[in-house]
Amino acid sequence: MTESRPFPTQSDWQHEIPDSEWAVYREVIEEAQRRELPFMIGGAFSLAGYTGFFRNTKDLDFFTYPSMREPFVDMLDALGFRDYFEDLPYERHWIYRALREDVLIDIIWRMANRRVDVDEGWFSCAPELNLRGKTIRILPPEELIWAKLYVLQRDRCDWTDVFNVLYSAGPALDWDHLFQRLGKDTPLLGGALQVFGWLCPEQAASLPDTVWERLQLPRPPSGPARTQSLDRVDLLDSRPWFPLESLDPELKDRTP
Repeated sequence: MTESRPFPTQSDWQHEIPDSEWAVYREVIEEAQRRELPFMIGGAFSLAGYTGFFRNTKDLDFFTYPSMREPFVDMLDALGFRDYFEDLPYERHWIYRALREDVLIDIIWRMANRRVDVDEGWFSCAPELNLRGKTIRILPPEELIWAKLYVLQRDRCDWTDVFNVLYSAGPALDWDHLFQRLGKDTPLLGGALQVFGWLCPEQAASLPDTVWERLQLPRPPSGPARTQSLDRVDLLDSRPWFPLESLDPELKDRTP
């Protein structure tokens, strides 16, 4: 495995992980490391690593190579986990779900839409995060965005997560890599960036000019004020899903 690139990650959110859940997560992480199984952590933990905004989903996503599916299943069996399929059937072509003590461990080796398998490119760009004393790798932000752009369903849309990563890490992304990953599906990124430009023009304007040029989109003007961006967030969903206030503490006392 190649060395991970430096990338700024957030850690203030880690105290929000319930101790009972962390005890299970830590056991699985330590056993996977002991067995030298390659993995990156995704889901809510990788998102929090970039944004500082933790959404407790009571599960932990391990991304690995397709060839590592069986070694991970064997490990989870040895740790007393059982297949969650017995409780709730799920698609087995891209994920294995295991349950113990009401905590889920997901082993993921492929995008749900079968677009691509996890490959070495994911690992070579994965930054490290110190998670309660455990050094782990989390999904690269480009792969995180890439995977979540396809989750645009009737009952679930992950574009809100894409906006969060763009807001907190957009200027530092390897945009060439992201464009290469998307290939013919690049219009999906264009759609998300147009919404992001409306939602947070100031942050969208800070993205490289080449991004807008390659998408053949106008570069958003700088502004309006961030308080107006918060108002636009509330137009989409008044529930807390966008960490704008946590990233800009002076906005916490704004009048709704």
